[in-house]
Amino acid sequence: MICPYCGAENIEGVDDCGKCGEALSDTHLHEPATAVERSLLADHIDTLAPKTPVAVAANTPVRDVLRTMVERRIGCLIVAEGGKPVGVFSERDALTKLHENAAALGDRPVADFMTAHPETLQADAKVAFAVQRMDVGGYRHIPIVDRSGALTGIISVRDILDYLTEKLEAEP
Repeated sequence: MICPYCGAENIEGVDDCGKCGEALSDTHLHEPATAVERSLLADHIDTLAPKTPVAVAANTPVRDVLRTMVERRIGCLIVAEGGKPVGVFSERDALTKLHENAAALGDRPVADFMTAHPETLQADAKVAFAVQRMDVGGYRHIPIVDRSGALTGIISVRDILDYLTEKLEAEP
């Protein structure tokens, strides 16, 4: 049985995908009704053209991280060690964890405020899987990694919306 979320081969009858952990119990549901639904289940994340992420070390002062985000006009950056993501620091983290104390906390390391252990996906995962992870986790960004866990890209909810808009416009 092929997992509709990540495309991994699974033994017929298993409850969860061995690669991504998603439930396979709903694979008996109806076939996708539209071309957009079929695309979500067929297209891989690499079709979204993941962007090159901005990464910083965990000990980078949060003041420098905020400055980088403003200068680069980005909503999040990746905290990485050895090329692998260990956290994400986003606009949401700045608002909810720094509040009006940003100036006073500026010298503290970003590791104190990041969202640790970020959910990651590989570029060969299905777009539907990215949508599901963003929805369930409440994420607006997901780091993309290779098979060894090294950071290779990042996708955002904006990438998903652009993808869906393109697909909807192409429908007859």
